[in-house]
Amino acid sequence: MTVAISAPSSVAQELRNEATGNSPARDAPPRHDVAVVGLGYVGLPTALALHATGRRVLGIDVDPARLAAIGQRRVDLLPADLVRLGDALADRSAFELTDDPARLADAGTVLICVPTPVDPQLVPDLRILRRACETVVNHAVPGQVLILTSTSYVGTTRELLAEPLAARGLRPGADVYVAFSPERIDPGNDRPQALVPRVVGGVTAQCRDRAMTALHGYGPTLHEVSSADAAEMTKLLENTFRAVNIAFANEIAEASRAFGLDVQEVIQAAATKPFGFMPFYPGPGVGGHCIPCDPHYLLWQLRGARTPVPVIEHAMTALAGRPRLVVDRIRTLLADAGTPLRAARVLVVGVTYKPDVEDLRESPALEIIEQLQAAGTAVDYHDPHVPRLQLASGVLRSVPHPAGAEVDLVLVHTLHRAADLDWLDRHPLVLDATYRLAPAPGRFRL
Repeated sequence: MTVAISAPSSVAQELRNEATGNSPARDAPPRHDVAVVGLGYVGLPTALALHATGRRVLGIDVDPARLAAIGQRRVDLLPADLVRLGDALADRSAFELTDDPARLADAGTVLICVPTPVDPQLVPDLRILRRACETVVNHAVPGQVLILTSTSYVGTTRELLAEPLAARGLRPGADVYVAFSPERIDPGNDRPQALVPRVVGGVTAQCRDRAMTALHGYGPTLHEVSSADAAEMTKLLENTFRAVNIAFANEIAEASRAFGLDVQEVIQAAATKPFGFMPFYPGPGVGGHCIPCDPHYLLWQLRGARTPVPVIEHAMTALAGRPRLVVDRIRTLLADAGTPLRAARVLVVGVTYKPDVEDLRESPALEIIEQLQAAGTAVDYHDPHVPRLQLASGVLRSVPHPAGAEVDLVLVHTLHRAADLDWLDRHPLVLDATYRLAPAPGRFRL
């Protein structure tokens, strides 16, 4: 069921008195309408969006350095969110930062927004999430609404919040209200969060209803589902859908190259169909937190249930192998030019996982550079968003003037909007892993 929600700031007082989960069992009204646990790429924009609706927000992070960076506005945010951050920091009565978990008891609603990565064996690494949930459970008070937003496997909300709370004597749906509402943050995308619907599923119907009210005004619509499990599966579907389709787009790119066709032309032509098709585009691999990690939470759980999902398995394997394909393509192009990989110098343009962000999480560029170095290739890079790159082999620093770099091949990995790449026209050998550059002599696509 989808419910239309308006977002006037005038509802803030009502939310403080009712929607945040305040109950007669609490000795005093909550000092903050909402506490956001984890102030990273998801939590900080979420806290700012909530503050913009008129809520009193408490931001909690265990890393004092992160809190200091936020306080000094040295964080990777969109321009609009940087303005919001300035407004929030100036509003000391309604926006506060702390590393003290005991302050959680001051909030009517608690949102958990912490990372859920995978380990090197692609197994869910729940250490951060478990610690965050344990902290929230230990400091929970009657009447609170506790909402998990971090992507995880089906049943996480029950296992890490509802059951431990019940063991403490706080009954979900009666004493506290527990729900899952997956984050939908897209770093670098300036679409306001207020335009993105939220899915909400509660451990009980009462939990769902309280969570729906607590999130009132945060987005234009709230879509309720029957359970927290259904909301968790919704998030896994969203990002697994993207992973499978990107892997498919990569295969179509390979097929198009085999036929001497421009894959971008083919995709754009197919996208003119107004039904039954959604465009996805090929590239050097996938990065960030969502696509490289989230589907593995689903795969890990399904392996335990002995449920085969070969399409998803193949897609994730293919995506993981994409950096190796980039290196192989570089090797072939250099060999055709008479330069072995071990004697070559390569310049990588753009190393973040997507344009216009500082985010290096799971960026294919990191693996590509390390594989090239392992093959004996000298590697430089240029990225104004990343002046310094820490690798296992040591530190690399961004080349400030790439046009003057003497290299055998330029790999275009990430295209930032402000980048001036006219100099590429003068370079004899360019590999475009973005598939976005116009054709030119000496320019090849992945």
